[in-house]
Order: sequence, then C-alpha cells, then structure tokens
Amino acid sequence: MSNLFSKIYPPSITINHQKLQQNSSTIRCCSNSNHDEHSSTEHNGSILNSFPEKNLVPHQHGIIKPPRPKRIILVRHGESEGNVDESVYTRVADPKVGLTEKGVIEAEGCGRKMREMIEKNGGDDWKVYFYVSPYKRGIETLRNLAKSFERSRIAGVREEPRLREQDFGNFQDREQMKIEKAVRARYGRFFYRFPNGESAADVYDRITGFRETLRSDIDIGRFEPPGQQSPNMNLVIVSHGLTLRVFLMRWYKWTVEQFEGLHNMTNGGMIVMERGYGGRYCLSMHHTKEELQKFGMTDEMLIDQEWQKIAKPGELNYDCLITGPSYFTHFDDEDKIFEL
Repeated sequence: MSNLFSKIYPPSITINHQKLQQNSSTIRCCSNSNHDEHSSTEHNGSILNSFPEKNLVPHQHGIIKPPRPKRIILVRHGESEGNVDESVYTRVADPKVGLTEKGVIEAEGCGRKMREMIEKNGGDDWKVYFYVSPYKRGIETLRNLAKSFERSRIAGVREEPRLREQDFGNFQDREQMKIEKAVRARYGRFFYRFPNGESAADVYDRITGFRETLRSDIDIGRFEPPGQQSPNMNLVIVSHGLTLRVFLMRWYKWTVEQFEGLHNMTNGGMIVMERGYGGRYCLSMHHTKEELQKFGMTDEMLIDQEWQKIAKPGELNYDCLITGPSYFTHFDDEDKIFEL
C-alpha cells in the first residue's frame, strides 16, 4: 500500500512521444495525419467517439447507461496546522498547510470507518474512486485514509482544483482576519467576500462547474472501463468544510438561509450521499434524522430528503417546501396568487 500513491503521484514523469506513436495503437501524440485529426470509429452506421468511456454499450432495446455509483462520500480533511494555530497562515501559504499528527490519525480512522461501511453493504465487486483538493492537507488526508484500501479496490484518483478551500487572501494578517470574520458574521456568511479572497457565493460558482463534471462522469461511467462498470462503485470527495457544505447546497438546491444554518463537519468526518430506492442520492439513506439535525438541516430539508429517498433521477418534487410554498406564505389562500 505504501507504493500506491507514489505511482499515482510520481515525483516526475518523462514521456517519449515518438515511442508512444511507434509502439502504441491506442495512444497517439503529435500526429498531423487526417486519420488522427478525425479519430473516430464507425460502428453499425454510427460514429463513436474515440474515447472508450463515452461509447455506451448498445443493446437490442437501446443504449444501456452505466450504473450509477452506490455512494458519494464527502470527507473533510483531518486536523490541520491552521486548525490548531491560525497564525500559521501568516507564514505558510494556505495550499501548503499540512495535517497535524492528530489529523493523520483522524484521516486513518476515517478510512477504516469508510471501508467498514462499504463492506457492510457493498457487494463483492465494490471499489472507490477519489476526487481530491490539491491543498496539502487534502492530499495528506487522501493518502492516509487510503491505507484502508488495497490497490485493487482503488479505481482511480483525480486532483480537482475546484474542490480547494475558500480563498481567505494571501498570507493573512491574524488580527485583521479576526476583524474580517466579525464583519462577515454581521454581513452574512454566504455573501461576504474576504479582501483579496472569496465569498461562499464565489465558491458556489466554481462548485457548480465541478458538479456538472461529476454528473457527466456518472452518466458516462468514467470510473471503470466499458463493460466492467459496477453498481457498487463509491465516489469519495476529499475537500474542505465550507466547500463541502456548498457542494451539498448546490446539489440539493438549498437556499442561502438554509446554508447559513449548517455546521461544519468535524475534521476527518464524512457525510454520505447514498443511492436511494429510485436511484437518486439521499442523505437519509445512511444518516439518522438526529445526525442531520445536528448538521443543521431544517424540517423542510429533512422532508425533501425523504422524497429524495424514493425519487428517480430527473424527477421534480413539485411539493418541495424548499423551492416552492415557503416563498408565498404571505398569501391568505391559494387563489390569491391568480389575482396578482
């Protein structure tokens, strides 16, 4: 296991492009031939993209979509040096702040809990695929929680810059940050933008882009080769507290007010979005009502999760209290809306 991430993240990679062209029938580089410029294959009268993961499996009843992964597991990094001493940020760039010894232990413990959960109801062919923040504490959390998984169980890793921490500014002034955080509490945690940094609303924008990438990966079944996709795949997103809360907000369409009522996950903690009976990802498939209330979810959000548990992908919750009736409580009755 110790060599796994030295291979995934080697210190340097040297590629001889000429040898790749000569010796590989599947990898082509630096070619100007018309064949390479239009690298696609005709199959049964249709043109299939040269990327094999995009070639959905044909079937007599139509195209078969790959199975959706069983879970999306959100993991907050273990305790970092900055969690213990905020003055670290005045000396060390945020992306370079690493884990403490306690943080390493938390990450290892998270990996053990994750494996136990997956094995309990994961099928024999289960695997994990990781998306990870490029920040040092994110990578270190990944490396340590992955100690609980054999190489054969890890389908892949993708470093994803959009999963980075909220930007609080470069080499922060400790005293000024105390003032800024006090101002943020009055202004609103979602919209307040730190000088030379980001607001949670800015994080929302980049997480929206990542969410679309993730949805595309799920639809394509990019985590395993065509014909080998398993419904027991587990996607693991290793990131930061606010970033993960914003991810959930974007996924479930929570309001700004509902976001501001959420609490941070513990260091090395995880929140599980598990595939429900209809195929959608639902928090209440794994977590109890009490756990979700402790996280800060309201009754309306919990009711929506019960719907998520049985709904199918693409369906809309027309009675959702989050996006509908809660905005029109000032009406005396339903008919008043037609009198406007």
